[in-house]
Amino acid sequence: MSPAPPTSIFMVPLGPRKQWYQRRVRGDDKYSFLEECDNPQSVTILIKGPNKHTITQIKDAVRDGLRAVKNAVEDQQVVPGAGSMEIAIYQALNEYKNEVRGKARLGVEAFATAMLIIPKCLAQNAGHDAQDCLVKMLQEYKGVDRPVGLDLSTGEAFY
Repeated sequence: MSPAPPTSIFMVPLGPRKQWYQRRVRGDDKYSFLEECDNPQSVTILIKGPNKHTITQIKDAVRDGLRAVKNAVEDQQVVPGAGSMEIAIYQALNEYKNEVRGKARLGVEAFATAMLIIPKCLAQNAGHDAQDCLVKMLQEYKGVDRPVGLDLSTGEAFY
């Protein structure tokens, strides 16, 4: 027998519902689910794991991710990913090293080269040839005035 749905008093802040049900998740724990709401005002994330330590780790990861999204929405700014920031730093340092004299120039050059480690690792971990991907990204970056990252699905540079 299906449990009775919540009264209309409870549905007012949640918005119209399309699906409601209860499920016994673990032992005697019952959870009510309201799904496919037209205009939800709140959500719940149910976290399950084999032990308390795993659940704590998952909670921390979810909290960090939600906080990052909240900060991006509030600040209306994001740091480009997919190796684009490292490519931009590499190019800027390569231009700057021409102004530097002596041994310091070698340090600037070494630091610039070190910046390419992240895009190389991204390409390798995605199963692409790191050198080919790096060359594509550097060539694309020279022609535009915006961040160029690596599409991990195709291995191509994208804006």
